[in-house]
Amino acid sequence: MSEAVRKRLGADERREEIIRVTLELAARQGVDDVTTQDMAQAMGVTQGAVFRHFPSKDAIWLAVMQWVRDRMMAVLTRAAAQGHDPLDALQRMFFAHIAFIAGHPAIPRVLTSEHLHGRNAVLRQLVTEIMLAYEAKIAHLLQDGQIAKQVRPDLDTQAAATLYIGMIQGLVLQTSILRGQRTLAAEAARTFPVFLAAVRTPSPTQGTHP
Repeated sequence: MSEAVRKRLGADERREEIIRVTLELAARQGVDDVTTQDMAQAMGVTQGAVFRHFPSKDAIWLAVMQWVRDRMMAVLTRAAAQGHDPLDALQRMFFAHIAFIAGHPAIPRVLTSEHLHGRNAVLRQLVTEIMLAYEAKIAHLLQDGQIAKQVRPDLDTQAAATLYIGMIQGLVLQTSILRGQRTLAAEAARTFPVFLAAVRTPSPTQGTHP
């Protein structure tokens, strides 16, 4: 391996470490309060070492957003591909997303941080793209479910996709507030069947009386 390649790999690894540390700090102390000094201290390096890999703090947050987008969409795509049918794929995506958030609890804070989005149009645009791509993926699965007659033909798939994402956001907020009383995984397992029942095609006997 050439010296140039070794240096590039070393730089990539250090950038990845900065991103990971930034997410860990955001989970502990909130997005707004994370400083480059905090990042450097957590890594045992100087601020100058951090800025050798990123030209600014905003550049770090942009890299964090890109990391989240790439990792999360890869996880969701892999989960959906394992589904036996559209609704199974949708369910696998939901719980894969829940597990991803549980493993990286700062991600919802980063994606919804007004502090970041309000001052940086590039970050705001990236988050918008992430949200729209995710909504489109969910809506497409629901449309496939309608074709397969699993999903109600009268369902507004776009509205249902918005509700799906809102359900995850709501669960994250709820379990964050009720920390120690409810877990994200348990609440997700209790909630998702309600969503599934609402979108699923009713059985022929549903609603009839003896």
